[in-house]
Amino acid sequence: MEHITLLLAIVIVTALVFDFTNGFHDTANAMATTISTGALKPKTAVAMSAALNLVGAFLSVEVAKTISSGIVTESGITPEVIFAALVGAILWNLMTWLIGLPSSSSHALMGGLVGATIASVGVSGVNGGTVVTKVLIPAIAAPLVAGVAAFLASRLTYKIGKNADAKATSKGYRSGQIASAGLVSLAHGTNDAQKTMGVITLALVAGGVLSPGSNPPMWVILSAGLAIATGTYLGGWRIIRTMGTGLTDLQPQQGFAAQTSAASVILASSNLGFSLSTTHSCSGAVMGAGLGRKGGVVRWSTATRMFVAWGLTLPAAGLVAAGSEFVTKQGDWGVAVVAAFLIGACAAIWFISRRQVVDHTNVTTPDAEPAGVVTTAIAAVTPPPAGTPAQDFKTTIPAPASADSEPTQPATV
Repeated sequence: MEHITLLLAIVIVTALVFDFTNGFHDTANAMATTISTGALKPKTAVAMSAALNLVGAFLSVEVAKTISSGIVTESGITPEVIFAALVGAILWNLMTWLIGLPSSSSHALMGGLVGATIASVGVSGVNGGTVVTKVLIPAIAAPLVAGVAAFLASRLTYKIGKNADAKATSKGYRSGQIASAGLVSLAHGTNDAQKTMGVITLALVAGGVLSPGSNPPMWVILSAGLAIATGTYLGGWRIIRTMGTGLTDLQPQQGFAAQTSAASVILASSNLGFSLSTTHSCSGAVMGAGLGRKGGVVRWSTATRMFVAWGLTLPAAGLVAAGSEFVTKQGDWGVAVVAAFLIGACAAIWFISRRQVVDHTNVTTPDAEPAGVVTTAIAAVTPPPAGTPAQDFKTTIPAPASADSEPTQPATV
């Protein structure tokens, strides 16, 4: 570590800041359903998740090697490029956290790396085949596989327990949820903490501290694990609310099925070295589990906003990173300007978030979601009674009433 320059130190600290935002951004992946079904209290849930994220960081380095030597070519990549990539990833994480959307921290990092690399050395610096096979294809496959698995698992659990005592089975599935949530947390640490390890290792290679193809040093593994665990403990309450109550309403059976399915997909991808989005996997599993119960529904307006965020993650983070790289190429003053911009933007987002605080005390209170245009139209129009001429029927619109007022007659138009 004696050869680490000031610029390289700034890059390492920025990478750990990204890891921290990754932690609180993705806490919902493991604990949203556990909290929403009452299996664990919010603070207990995030503490457990943080501890297991730290343990998971030590289980494998396959994903870290994919990041450090797979997505972009190590030759020609400078610490400034990596710094710019992290700026794009951090800002996207914070923006989506502010609006409570569970987007992919992994894809934000990938987009940042690709955007900054293209701005620095051109398209030739990106390994397109690796991006397709180990990033884009898993991004599409993961939510589908996890969703189908959770759907089938939910159906199976309800079928097996249809004659059992409801109270007893709910208690048992809550216990199962705790175990499966722990498995998701362990998988998250195994997959996502490694991404920061890979970025730091790439920076060390670019700075001449490590030789190309090196594995992450132990101090890198430890620091990345501690950063993601700290972020997880703080809890990304806004996204936990969306995942726990905004997408669908889950019972303990569904929560158990969703978490077990997601953990299986994440752990399998980590062993294969796929830079998988844990957010995509867990979100797909939650939606699949929501549809797995008869009468269960998915709030597709929320899901649609989430899908749009997923599609924007790579290009948005990439554009910010490319712009940051253009400025950092100007020299030391450019690095200072980008660093100041990052600090200022982070502070501004934090102050905006204080206008409407979401924490462990109100995380299970869902936001009131306005009805869509089609739903409102259907609810407002009353079909004419049988035998009534079409030109004579009137559309009835229920008049608004407060909680303290007497029911009113519907207005007519």
